[in-house]
Amino acid sequence: MFIKVLLLIIFFGVMIGIGLYCRRHATNVNGFVLAGRSVGPWLTAFAYGTSYFSAVIFVGYAGQFGWKYGIAATWIGIGNALIGSLMAWRILGRRTRIMTQYLDSATMPDFFGKRFDNKSLQIGASIITFIFLIPYTASLYNGLSRLFGMAFNIDYSVCVVVMAVLTGIYVIAGGYMATAINDFIQGLIMIVGIVAVVGAVLMSKGGFMAALDGMGRVTDETISSTPGVFASFFGPDPLNLLGVVILTSLGTWGLPQMVQKFYAIRSEKSVETGTVISTVFAFLVAGGCYFLGGFGRLFSDMVDIEANGFDSVIPAMLSGLPDILIAVVVVLVLSASMSTLSSLVMTSSSTLTLDLIRDHLKKDMDEKKQVMTMRLLIVVFIVISVIIALIQYKSNVTFIAQLMGVSWGALAGAFLAPFLYGLYNKKTTSAACWVNFIFATVFMILNMLIRDKFPLLLQSPINAGAFCMLTGLVIVPAVSLFTKKPDQALVNNAFESYNKKVTVYQREALSDDEEA
Repeated sequence: MFIKVLLLIIFFGVMIGIGLYCRRHATNVNGFVLAGRSVGPWLTAFAYGTSYFSAVIFVGYAGQFGWKYGIAATWIGIGNALIGSLMAWRILGRRTRIMTQYLDSATMPDFFGKRFDNKSLQIGASIITFIFLIPYTASLYNGLSRLFGMAFNIDYSVCVVVMAVLTGIYVIAGGYMATAINDFIQGLIMIVGIVAVVGAVLMSKGGFMAALDGMGRVTDETISSTPGVFASFFGPDPLNLLGVVILTSLGTWGLPQMVQKFYAIRSEKSVETGTVISTVFAFLVAGGCYFLGGFGRLFSDMVDIEANGFDSVIPAMLSGLPDILIAVVVVLVLSASMSTLSSLVMTSSSTLTLDLIRDHLKKDMDEKKQVMTMRLLIVVFIVISVIIALIQYKSNVTFIAQLMGVSWGALAGAFLAPFLYGLYNKKTTSAACWVNFIFATVFMILNMLIRDKFPLLLQSPINAGAFCMLTGLVIVPAVSLFTKKPDQALVNNAFESYNKKVTVYQREALSDDEEA
């Protein structure tokens, strides 16, 4: 217990110290929200990765999908690395950085408003962002509480409040720069922790080959009668597994808290380096989490799914580890949760302040008032999410994965296609964006309220979210064909950002001059 408490005290002290140190970077809006668009590749890549993977992944998704799909759940981590990280950086990274700086955009709703010259689109996007980030935030607390309860036997309410307060302190004090630096430290902890935990859990079952052999002997007639299916390449349910891969991988392309990381990156070289770092990070952390969860059925004698849900799988797997490793796990999951929480509250507060209050309700706000408003809204957002998390826990409304599925489905379903086409396609219309916003949010709300009325495949919020994202890629260009064309001068102005002539060093680009 002494080791566990000591590690937590050191961890919390470092996080708060960094927040206080970074106050000098958070004196204006650009500094507080984007750190002056000067964040390097390592900080940006780790900020992206740690915002991506939280207790929701480690406890909720790894436990649930490892139990359902066995070793094949590792495909989710591979998809997260290749689609959610590598392709996201390659396709969105530099174009996002270039166009958002050219349009002087600090948030995703702000991008929609300026790219399409439509204030109502900006307001709608900001409302969707605020509403659907809340259930995701509530799910972070839930995952963390289960591991804290296992390690310290601390009441859930205490875990929630402590995590919320400490995260709030360093985000309010240091803004995005404090978040990015803390994310880097937390990311290193996550890498070390997941490698150590995977090794320890497998050794507790006789090593990798023995554990794999054990999974090959697992049977569950309610899922599949095929022998060894839980140790097979694609598992017992490849179609639903594909839905999870799409939601958790492609979904990052439309999540405001993820995409906005590209707004702040420093340079072309930083984008290239960050792509590699982010992809490797995702392979290690996401791949490790889902690979670990894939062995969950080896601990079926310690898990009661009916009574405690899938969220109890990972804590049960870890409960027999030595105290020092349990302490590492607690800090690991705390790191993952606090980094994601900090990203969510920054996104929500900046969106409300810049896209609703400053631009529409109180247009004469100076820089100091804008930063102060964002800090106050961080407190408001944290309080709301804590209340919802406590209500959800006491009423046992849903599992972690379901909360995250609804949130990711609505946000990524609404924003992915409009944002992607906004960066690449001059013919995209604001009406098409509106249609997609409405379709995705209404679809996910109905899926939550009357799920049993949906087709069997879409009753899962995971599959419903993936369906919204893929459908949006068709809706936006289709509706753009039949709605009022955007002003050509406006579009040309936005895309002119890609034609700006810049001078770079020879080490960064080859010269067209044969004499050079």
